[in-house]
Amino acid sequence: MKKMVNVCLILGMIFTLVSCKNTNKAAKNFWIENYFQQDCVITPQPGESVIKARVDGEWKEFNLVEFPEKFMEWDVQKRIGTLDRFLQMKPPELAGPHNGIVATYGCKRGDSQFKLNNAVKGMGFLPKAEKLPELIKLMEDTSDSSFVKKLEILRNFYTNIDSLFDKDRQVSLELYSTPEFETQTFLNQMTDPSSTIVFLDIPSYKLKTIARLLHPDDPDLTEYEKLVVRYINDVHSYFHGKFPRDYPAVIYYVSEIYDNSPGRSDAMGRRIVP
Repeated sequence: MKKMVNVCLILGMIFTLVSCKNTNKAAKNFWIENYFQQDCVITPQPGESVIKARVDGEWKEFNLVEFPEKFMEWDVQKRIGTLDRFLQMKPPELAGPHNGIVATYGCKRGDSQFKLNNAVKGMGFLPKAEKLPELIKLMEDTSDSSFVKKLEILRNFYTNIDSLFDKDRQVSLELYSTPEFETQTFLNQMTDPSSTIVFLDIPSYKLKTIARLLHPDDPDLTEYEKLVVRYINDVHSYFHGKFPRDYPAVIYYVSEIYDNSPGRSDAMGRRIVP
């Protein structure tokens, strides 16, 4: 009897360890060796204004929309203000356009009963396709410059935003997902790419988007996708310092824009674009 109890205890411990090990994974395997391919979104060609994605199990087309002038003014002024605070040796504000609160759904992870998820992601603009090589080269040529010089270069990006950047998308990085550990955001976006971004600030905006995930080691990336992954990793390292590896990139293609500012009759969650 004692032997049986011991065996049961050992089996129970093994089962617990295996269960815990797999809690940060989903039942479906999204990985091909050490990279993934998101099969529910097709990257639009540069200049296209429609993105195709599988949402709620059906392939659909979503029109892309550009940020209105008031969004651009808020976003750019806040970003320049943040860079100026660093130049003045002041801590940054947490509110503003850099910290997007991203809501997703689609796939339960092993440690949850819910598909719905929310996470804060660092956000930025993506250069126009023809500007990507130029800005990548600029950052790589000045990668050893002083932090002050880098801040000045980044500030110049935002003072020339209309000529340098696309205004129908935001970008981020998937910093933590690997074959051994998958974030809930990653699992959801690999299953259903519809994602909502809200910015904590006044004014406040909400973007309804399609998220396109790109792994740097995917051999099937197009030349444009490769440049996108390279740029987002370069600009991340340019500000924060060099990282040990390149991370998967995420492009949030914007289809609807809402003004979430409180206390105004023309806002409070009203759709403003299109």
